[in-house]
Amino acid sequence: QLVESGGGLAQSGGSLRLTCEFDGFTIRHYVIGWFRQAPGKEREGVSCISVSDGTTAYSDSVKDRFTISRRRTTVSLQMNNLLPEDTGIYYCAAQRFVETVTAVDGADKYDYWGQGTQVTVSS
Repeated sequence: QLVESGGGLAQSGGSLRLTCEFDGFTIRHYVIGWFRQAPGKEREGVSCISVSDGTTAYSDSVKDRFTISRRRTTVSLQMNNLLPEDTGIYYCAAQRFVETVTAVDGADKYDYWGQGTQVTVSS
């Protein structure tokens, strides 16, 4: 089970922090990722973190602005210097049987999804 929270409205240049609470995973190696989907666009991978070894990855569009972290069964996405193009529904998802991350895999590689939380950035 994955449950997102923390979405909302921010101005361009502002910050938001999203959290994903996850549980029920009994396997050793898995990855928690953040995706977003803007109206009329495909779901885009934003960032991910390995629960096993803590490695992280970011998409080029958010690198140096977003930071992903994990504490126990919570994965957070700190979003700074927000831009209007960051607007969308943000989902967290879990990918099983992956130990280390080097890039954000496509959405089709993820097995479980949360319900999403809306992020809106005004210009």
